[in-house]
Amino acid sequence: MNQRLQSAAHCAEELSVAERAYHCQVQRDLPRNFGAHLAHGMLGLTGFRLMHAPTFVPAYVFALSESKMAVGLALGAQFLGMALSSIWGATLIEHRDRVMRVVYSVGWLMRLQIFCLAISAFVLSGQWALIAACIFLALFGFFGGMQGVVFNVLMSKVIPVTQRGRLIGLRNFLGGLIASGVAYLGGEYLVGTNAFGNGYASTFMLAFILTSIGISALSFVREPQALKVRAKPSRFMQRLADIPAMLRVDPDYRRFFYARALAALGTSAVPFYILYAGKYVSLSGATLGYFSLAFLLSQTVSNLVWGKIADTSGYRRVFLLSVGLWCTATALLIAGASLPVFLVAFCGLGAGFGGYQVASQNFVLEFGKPDELPMLIAVSDTASHLMMALGPLLGGLIATHYDYRHIFWLALVFKLLAVAMVWRIEDPRRRQGLRRAR
Repeated sequence: MNQRLQSAAHCAEELSVAERAYHCQVQRDLPRNFGAHLAHGMLGLTGFRLMHAPTFVPAYVFALSESKMAVGLALGAQFLGMALSSIWGATLIEHRDRVMRVVYSVGWLMRLQIFCLAISAFVLSGQWALIAACIFLALFGFFGGMQGVVFNVLMSKVIPVTQRGRLIGLRNFLGGLIASGVAYLGGEYLVGTNAFGNGYASTFMLAFILTSIGISALSFVREPQALKVRAKPSRFMQRLADIPAMLRVDPDYRRFFYARALAALGTSAVPFYILYAGKYVSLSGATLGYFSLAFLLSQTVSNLVWGKIADTSGYRRVFLLSVGLWCTATALLIAGASLPVFLVAFCGLGAGFGGYQVASQNFVLEFGKPDELPMLIAVSDTASHLMMALGPLLGGLIATHYDYRHIFWLALVFKLLAVAMVWRIEDPRRRQGLRRAR
C-alpha cells in the first residue's frame, strides 16, 4: 500500500513539474505566438472573409445558374464538406504531442481549393463552371472542417484562455479592416469592371494570395509539447461511437452542442441576404461593394467589443449578445425596402454573425480536459457544419417555392431557440477547478 501511495505521489510531483514547465514555456513564448497568430489573422482571415461573406460567392453562383436552389446547393456542399471532416481531423491530432505539421498541411490544401475555384472561373463558363464551383467549394469546406479543429487545438496550447479574447478581437479587427477595404475594392473594381475578363475569378485569386501569405506567418509559432494525449491513434468509427457518451458526461457541453447546431440552422438565411436586397436595389459591382463593406466592417469593429467581453465575462455572454443582435438585424432586413435600411441591417447582421462565430468557435475551448479538446471541438463543429449544409438547401427550397421572408422568419426562430439553450449553461469559467491557463 505504501509503495502505491509513494508511486502516486511521485507521478503527481512529476506532473506538477511538467505543468509548471509547460506554462512557463507558454508565457515565455506568448509575445511571439501572439504576434504570429495576429499576422496570420490579418491576412489569412482577409482572404477567407472574401470567400465567406454573403456577397461574392452567392452572387457568382447565382450569375452562373440564375437558380436559388443552385446557390443553396453550392453553399450546402461547402458546409457538408466541413461536417464530414471535423471528426476525422480530430483523430489525426489527438495522439500527437505537436500539431503544427498538420496545421500546415491542411491549411495549404484548403487554400489550393480557392486557387482552383479562381482558375475554373477564368477558364470555364455556364454549367461546367457551376459544377466546378460546387466541387471546389465542397473541398474547400472539407479541408476547412479539419483546419477548424487543428487550428483551435493549436491556439488552446499557445494562447492562455484569458488572452484569447484580446487576440481574437484584435486579429479580427485588423483582418476585417483589411477585408472590408479589399471587399469594397473587389466589388467596385474587380467585379464592377470585370477585371482580367472575370471579376469574380479575380476576387477569388486575390483571396488565395492573401490567405497564402497569412499562413506563412504561422512558421514563427513555437508550440509546446502537449502534457497529455491519447496513447495511440484512434479509429474513426470508434470515435464516432464515443460521441453519445461525451454528450452525456457534461450537461452544459450538451446544451452548447444543441445551441450551436440551432444557431447554425439560422445561417440558412445568410446566402439569401444579398439576393433579397437585390429585389429592391440594383446589384451592381458598386452596390456589392457597399454591402460587403457594411457586413465586413461591422464585423471588424464589433470584434474588439466581443473580444473585450469574452476576456472579462466569458464567451457565454458573447454568444447571447451577438445572436440577439443578429436576430434584431434580421427583423430589420425583413422590414427594409431601401438601400439605407438594408445597409444598416447588413451592419447589424455582420456584427451579430461575427460575434456568434467568435463565441461558437471559442466557447468550446473552455469545456473538458486538454486531451479531450480535439474531439469536443470536432463534435460541436460537425453538428454546426451539418446544419449549415442543410440550411442553405432548406433556404433554397423555401426561396424557390415561397419567399425570402419565410427563410428569414424560420432562421429567426432557430436563433431564438439557441439563445434559450445557452441561457441555461453555467459559464465554465465559474466552475470549480477550471484551468485558466490551459
